[in-house]
Amino acid sequence: MATTSTTRAASVSEALPTVVIQPPRGWLELDFAEMWAYRELLYFFVWRDIKVRYKQTVVGVGWAILQPFATMVVFALFFGVLAKLPPAGIPYPIFFYCALLPWTYFAGALSGATNTVVENQRLITKVYFPRILLPLASVISGLVDFVIAFVMLLAMAFYYGIVPTAAALLLPAFLLLAILTALAAGLWLSALNAIYRDVRYVMPFLVQFWMFASPVAYPSTLVPERFRWIYGLNPMAGVIEGFRWAITGQGQAPGVMIFVSAGVVIVMLIGGLVYFRRMEGTVADVV
Repeated sequence: MATTSTTRAASVSEALPTVVIQPPRGWLELDFAEMWAYRELLYFFVWRDIKVRYKQTVVGVGWAILQPFATMVVFALFFGVLAKLPPAGIPYPIFFYCALLPWTYFAGALSGATNTVVENQRLITKVYFPRILLPLASVISGLVDFVIAFVMLLAMAFYYGIVPTAAALLLPAFLLLAILTALAAGLWLSALNAIYRDVRYVMPFLVQFWMFASPVAYPSTLVPERFRWIYGLNPMAGVIEGFRWAITGQGQAPGVMIFVSAGVVIVMLIGGLVYFRRMEGTVADVV
């Protein structure tokens, strides 16, 4: 019996594939086949982030609507009614909510992606999996809140009699740009946060500064035309203006600003992937 068990165990071990884990050798080495093999783990990370976000909450997913809606009310009161900022012919609630919708998603995804490596340090030090799944899961999980809040935007547009135009077909493109922006910045900050814990203290200031550097509370038309392409170096500027234009159908398309924003995102994403992959081999030792 012992010989039979030993023979059976040996045959089973020979049937199992041998996996060799090695650090990346190239400057940008992404194993998409490996990431696809871990797709179920990515789904688990996304589902876990969603459940943890609303665990033991009274309102639950209602916070996805209440947060941007309450901010929209404050902005409409102070920047719209009191400061009389030009809404470009758009009702103040729609003007601000169109900007707060992508911004709220971006800010939440960026914060989650920044902290995810440190929050999962016990998991990282025990088992192997593509570490890039962690910031990617944070970025994807935020889309649930975005979809819920987008339903509120559709209701507001119907209330104010805004009829969708052909520009609305470009909404997925602007959303994709917001996703890539959050992922690109999240890759940089999550890797830096694993080494320098000062990043967690810088994050609130960075998000606040980035919001005021984006046309959330004001239109980008306040920026002189000759400097508009420089303003597009902020990727969220092109995203927010694109959302306003695509949803309301009023004003001009972002034009050159969106192309500058897209170029910046591509550079940020490539650089973030390179830096994150470089840190992936040592992150378990320093996290």
